[in-house]
Amino acid sequence: MRSEVQALLRRWRPGHGVPPLLGVDLGSSSVRLVELGGNARQPVLECLAREPLDKGWINDGQIEDFDAVTEAVRRVVQRSGTRTRRVALALPASAVITQHLRLPAGLSEAALEQQVAAGAQQHLPFAPEEMSLDFCVVGAGEGGVEVLAAASRKDRVEDRQGLAEAAGLEPVLLDVESHAAHRALARCAALLPDVEEGSEVDPPIALGPRGAGTPPVALFEIGAFATTLKLLRGEDLLYERDQAVGGAQFTRLIARQLGLGFDAAEQMKLDGAVPDEVAPALQADFVDGLAQELARALLIAFTSGPCQQVRCVMLAGATAALPGLAVRMGQLTGFETRVADPFAGMAPGAAVHVARLPREAPGYLKACGLALRRFLP
Repeated sequence: MRSEVQALLRRWRPGHGVPPLLGVDLGSSSVRLVELGGNARQPVLECLAREPLDKGWINDGQIEDFDAVTEAVRRVVQRSGTRTRRVALALPASAVITQHLRLPAGLSEAALEQQVAAGAQQHLPFAPEEMSLDFCVVGAGEGGVEVLAAASRKDRVEDRQGLAEAAGLEPVLLDVESHAAHRALARCAALLPDVEEGSEVDPPIALGPRGAGTPPVALFEIGAFATTLKLLRGEDLLYERDQAVGGAQFTRLIARQLGLGFDAAEQMKLDGAVPDEVAPALQADFVDGLAQELARALLIAFTSGPCQQVRCVMLAGATAALPGLAVRMGQLTGFETRVADPFAGMAPGAAVHVARLPREAPGYLKACGLALRRFLP
């Protein structure tokens, strides 16, 4: 029942070392790759690369044009210069069902698997033969253990596995996109300074387990065609909502102003090469409009969600690095706003273009979170 891929939640087994691993994020508009070296305390950014995808090749995490996406993955691996072939991929959260189970302590792994399968089948909307299931023990208490089970349709898992193999890679881990993003964001938060001892002001952000009353962090993952707002406290996702606004709107503005095709305008935007005579006006209008949409989404979250304030707003995705966006969000919301940099504190490898990192880093949150799986115990 469990996939041949070390699926969904599996961690490296003790004693197996930390073999090289690629984190590959399959987005709706691009494939992004990250490889990390070093160790968990002092990671090294060995390489990163991006390859654009045409609209419609991947929709809502579903691969629609298998051959085209396979070629894009081959190209991004070649562009990166890596020799590593072991890869971690992810499924969107909408394709994965997770469930916490309480089971007796002292069971063997085989017995745990049987118990998890029996418990999961009572709650899953598809037949056991159509399911890929995995689990991990996340806690223990008196007389029992807490197990986190994750399941997805087998065809979704096999699509990712087949894609990696067709591109010449060895798929060894399948994660959940939201888990990967959260992992990278938690590392960003850990690098932020706390307030001075004795201060009555809370730290600007808290992702660690600091109590139920701790305000969460607001994370905006700004994609090409949609943006997701998540309110995160520790390991808990308190609120999530998508809205149909993203970086592609800025690309269309550039294309219309300069008479370019969408792909050419997208590359110009990502390269920071929009002509000086048009960039300021286009950027200012887009940044202001996007910031107002995001601030409105946060207000809706306060109205309908579980809290009325956040410690900090963090912006992720390639569009997050647009000059002025974080400042404008801070002005509109009153909350400290930061651009998420998943590579903060990492030493760059020889193949990394350091000058491009500030502009490109926010788009690699998920790919970095996948690459960080290399260092999990």
